[in-house]
Amino acid sequence: MEPEFWHQRWQDALTGFHQQHINPHLTRYWSSVQVESGAPVFVPLCGKSLDMLWLRKSHPVLGVELSPIAVEDFFRENRLVADQREQGAFRVYETRDLCLYCGDFFHLQPAQLQGVRAVYDRAALVALPAPMRRRYAARLTALLPASASMLLLTMEYDQRQMQGPPFAVEETEVRELFADQWSIACLHEENILATQARFRDRGLSRLIEKVYLLSKQ
Repeated sequence: MEPEFWHQRWQDALTGFHQQHINPHLTRYWSSVQVESGAPVFVPLCGKSLDMLWLRKSHPVLGVELSPIAVEDFFRENRLVADQREQGAFRVYETRDLCLYCGDFFHLQPAQLQGVRAVYDRAALVALPAPMRRRYAARLTALLPASASMLLLTMEYDQRQMQGPPFAVEETEVRELFADQWSIACLHEENILATQARFRDRGLSRLIEKVYLLSKQ
């Protein structure tokens, strides 16, 4: 899945993955991450997620997003004014306690995530096809300092019934991707298909949402 795919999705406003409200799993389970107030938090493939505003109440937030449309929409829709600058492969948008890197996640360097203590991944891992998920997990692990923690949300469904994204990521895959360097605990699982008409319309017979807590060893 090339960058052009996501640029086109944002250009065509095909952004059903964007949520209009703060994710309830974030507000319910963030305390499990046990990251101190004021510690920086990283949100990969952040889009224009409102979850960043909730996190920003307690943490400086660092996000990375490929689409300049998403980044500019985020600041405009939330009436935030950002200073802008170029930094390597990225255009950086920054305001108080919020910094978004506009560019390719895979171009990030460890120095850019220095000091990050936690990660919130609601829609990054599930946005990527299997080969890219392996690259993403390896790169994320390499970028983060020791003892970082992550709240990870995934979906499980019969991949034969629907073509992603979002892609189905089974618990066995989560453990294959991360278990070498992270401890993994499943905090929550729920069949949410009854409340997700757009996925029922796409032919799914089951849609399990899972919430994981990962701690880097």
